[in-house]
Amino acid sequence: MSRSKSRFAVVFGNRGFFPSHYMESARTELASVLGRMGHEVLMMDRDRTRLGAVETPTEGREFARFFRTHREAIDGVILSLPNFGDENGAMEALREVDVPILIQAYPDELEHLGPNERRDSFCGKLSIMDVLTQAGIRFTNMIPHTVHPESEEFERNIRDFDRICRVDGGMRRLVVASVGARTTPFKTVRADEIALQRHGITVETTDLADVFDRMDRIDTASDSFTSCRTTLAGLSNWENAPATALDNLTRLKLVLEELGAEMGSHTMAIRCWTELQKRYGISPCLVTGELADESVPVACEVDIANAIVMYALGAASGEATSILDWNNNYGSEPDKCILFHCGNVPASLMREKGSISDHTILANTLGEGHGFGCNQGRIREMDFTYSSMITDSGSLRFYLGRGRITEDPIPSGFFGCAGVAEIPGLQNLLLWLGRNGHRHHVSITPGDHVEPLREAFERYLGYEVTVF
Repeated sequence: MSRSKSRFAVVFGNRGFFPSHYMESARTELASVLGRMGHEVLMMDRDRTRLGAVETPTEGREFARFFRTHREAIDGVILSLPNFGDENGAMEALREVDVPILIQAYPDELEHLGPNERRDSFCGKLSIMDVLTQAGIRFTNMIPHTVHPESEEFERNIRDFDRICRVDGGMRRLVVASVGARTTPFKTVRADEIALQRHGITVETTDLADVFDRMDRIDTASDSFTSCRTTLAGLSNWENAPATALDNLTRLKLVLEELGAEMGSHTMAIRCWTELQKRYGISPCLVTGELADESVPVACEVDIANAIVMYALGAASGEATSILDWNNNYGSEPDKCILFHCGNVPASLMREKGSISDHTILANTLGEGHGFGCNQGRIREMDFTYSSMITDSGSLRFYLGRGRITEDPIPSGFFGCAGVAEIPGLQNLLLWLGRNGHRHHVSITPGDHVEPLREAFERYLGYEVTVF
C-alpha cells in the first residue's frame, strides 16, 4: 500500500521592526526541505506582497485570495515564522482556511541575539496562536516550540503533519460501501448513518442479491478474470482448497472492485456469512485482505464503523490495515491477548505466506467444504496502532492506543490468522471497553500514529477520542 504525499501551501509571517532578510532564506529552505521529502509546495509570488510575506491585514487578505484560488490543490497550510510575525495579518490570511494549519517558528541562535539578527519567533508564535484561538481558527503546533526546517525534528513534524492532513482530508469526503445487510445476531456492529453523514461520511448500500447476480455474469474467459485469478492464486498456498473456490473468490473480487468504482467508495463493510458459504462455497477473507493491501480496506460482518477506522489508520500509516477480534487471553499474562480473525489479514501484515482453508468454525453448522477462502497464518511481529469507534447520540467516539505483536507462539491448531498482542494496561483497557459499549472488533496498522490521528480526530474533525 503506497500513499501519495501532501500538497502544502506555505505562508511566511513578518514583523517590520524585526530583521526581514530572513524571509528570502526561509522561502528557499522550506521549499527545499519539503520538496526533498516528496511534497508539493505552493507559495504565492514574492512580489504580490512586501517580501512575499504577510504582515498587515491587507496582505493577509491577499494570501486569503491565494488560498481560495488553490483550495482544491491544498492539503495543508504551513505558517512559517522566520521572525516574530504579525498576528493580525496571519489571522486575515488564515480565517477561511479549512485544511489543517501547522505553525512553525524559527529558533534564535544564542550568538545572534543583537537587534539586527534576533528573530524572536519564540515569542511571536505564542502571540499568533493566541489571536488565532480568539478567532476560532484551528491550527496545529508541535514540539519543539521552535524548530529549524533543516533539522530532523522539523522533518519528523512534517511527517506527522502529512498524516494529519491525509486523515482529515480523507475522512471529510469518505464514502463507505456497505455490501449486504447486517446479520441479526450482530447488533454489536450497528452504526448511526445520520451521525456519520453529519461528519461528512456517506454510507452507500447494496444487497448481496446484486453481488451474486454480478458474480454469475462474470466472464471467466476475460483477461481481467485471468489476471485477478493469477494474483489470488499467488497470495497463498492452495493445495488443500478446490479450484472452484479460487474461481468464485476471483468473481467476488472483481464484483467488489466494480461496486466500489460505481459507488465511489474508499472503504467497505461486507456481509461475510453465511450466504457466500452456502451459495459459492467460499469465505471472502483472502479477497478482503488483498483489497486492504490495495488501499481499499474491507471490514467483516458489515462493521461500518471499523471500515471507517481502517481507512483512517491506513491514511495515517500509508500501510495496510486489518480488522480483528479481541479474542483470547494469553495464558495468565495480563498485558497480552490474542488478536484474531478468520483469515482476512493482508499478506503484507503476515509473517509468511498463508494457507487457504475451509472455515472450520462455520463448518460446525454448515458442514465441511462450504467456506474456503480463509487465509490461515500468523500476523508478523510489529509495533502497531489500534483503534475502533462507535456512534452514540450523534457523536463519533473513537479510542486509540499502541501495542506490539510479539513472537510468542500460538498453538498450531488455532484456526484463522492471529497474533499475540502486548498492550500495556490491557486489563484497564478491556474494563473501559466493556463499560463504554465498545465492540469486540479492533483495527490495527503498523507503526505508532496515535498523536497524528488524535490531532486530526479531535482538532479538525470533531470526534470524541480516548487515548490509552
